[in-house]
This record gives sequence, C-alpha cells and structure tokens, in this order.
Amino acid sequence: MRKIFQNNNLIPDSFRKYFYDTGEISLFTLRFFKEGIFPPYEWGELLRQCFLIGNKSLPLVGITNFIIGLVLTLQSRPTLQMFGAEAWLPAMVGISIVREIGPMLTGLICAGKVGSGIGAELGSMKVTEQIDAMEVSGVNPFKYIVSTRILACTLVLPILAILGDAIALYGSYVAVNIEGSLSYKLFFKQVFEHVSFGDIIPSIIKTFFFGFAIGLVGTYQGYYSQKGTEGVGRSANTAVVFASLLVFVIDLIAVQISQFFNLI
Repeated sequence: MRKIFQNNNLIPDSFRKYFYDTGEISLFTLRFFKEGIFPPYEWGELLRQCFLIGNKSLPLVGITNFIIGLVLTLQSRPTLQMFGAEAWLPAMVGISIVREIGPMLTGLICAGKVGSGIGAELGSMKVTEQIDAMEVSGVNPFKYIVSTRILACTLVLPILAILGDAIALYGSYVAVNIEGSLSYKLFFKQVFEHVSFGDIIPSIIKTFFFGFAIGLVGTYQGYYSQKGTEGVGRSANTAVVFASLLVFVIDLIAVQISQFFNLI
C-alpha cells in the first residue's frame, strides 16, 4: 500500500496529500479523546484557556453581533412595511438571530481569532522546540497544550454564542426605536413568544461542535508546524481557512438533522 501511495504515476500528489492529512487528523482526534478522558487532568490550564479564549473573544463577538442585529433590523423594516407586517419585525429578527445568524457569526469570529491564535502559538512552541523540552522534562505536551485548548474552545463557544445572541437582540431593539417607539419589555415579549426551545436547543448544541472543530484544527496545525517562522504563519492561515470551512459544513449538517427531526 505504501508503494502505491509513493508512486506518483498512480495517484496525483494532491490526492496523496489529502489522504495523508485525513489520516493524520483522524489519529490526532483519537489521541485527543484518549488523552482528554483519562487522568491526570490539567484543570488549572483548562480554566486559564477558558478565561483567555472567552475574555479575548467577547468584545469582538459583542460588537459584531450588535452591528448585525442593528443592520438586519434596519434592512428588514422597509420590506415588512410594504406588506403591512412591521409588527412582525421583532419576531422575525429574533428567530433569524437565534437559529442561524448568532451561532454562525460567533463561530466564524472564533475561527478567525481563536483558531489563528492557537495555530500561531503552538506553531511557535513547535519551531522553538518548547514542545520537545516539555517531553524531556516529563510533561505530557499533548495533554497540557492540546487537550486543554480543544476542551476550552468546546466549552466556551456556546457561552459566547448565547451572549452574542443577547447582544444582537439588543442591537435589534435599538434599531427598532430609531424610527419608532417600542418598549424594551414589549420588544422582548414579542421575540420570546415566537422563539421556542426547538429554535434555541439545536443552535446551542451545534456551537459545541463549532468549538471542537476550531480547537482541533488550530491545535493540529500548530502542533505539526514546520519550516521555522514561515511554517508558523502557514499554520495560522491554514487553521483559519479550515476552521471556517468546518463551521459551514457542521452548520449545514446540523440544519439537515434538525429539519429531519421536525418532519418526524
């Protein structure tokens, strides 16, 4: 089998690289579950990573979601006015944000900020031989720097998504009152009258998978970074691209699954 993959005449280089990378990241994922499940656990590093990821990402997530909620409401109002359905504006924006826009936007922001940060950090540790030094000193580098970051991303991203949804809804409330007058209580009453648990639960569940994919891709690219500083930059860039792509793919799968259960 190895001779077949090494023969360029039989399999193009792009296909060989694809199969090789797929196998490597599959083994990397299996190793994560092995290292992450069994003790000892790095609770201190896990909590530190949760704080760093959440604290550094929340301002950008909040500002972006606020603007999206504001713009979505301002753009939707004229169309609803044409049909005399302006009263449905809070419900429409609320469902759009909770179901899709809020989780997706948070996932993409974290893919760009957190994914690139993890890839660059671990890549720098790899090329400066800090990971090798940890192995020599008796510390398990995979458990300490990889497992903790993947778990932190998985746990923190749903919290960021919930906060981002709330900020986006507040932005929508501000936009509604730019050209009208609607109380805070009445606005959110209309929103939550039309947003059900069937909208909230799937959107939160898929953010766990967003976080896992972002952490996995970022740590994988950084952990296997090569070729000095050039490799660090390539690892960060590749982490952003693949993490963003996986967010879209996971969201597509989640929508199909939720639609399937709604039909049953």
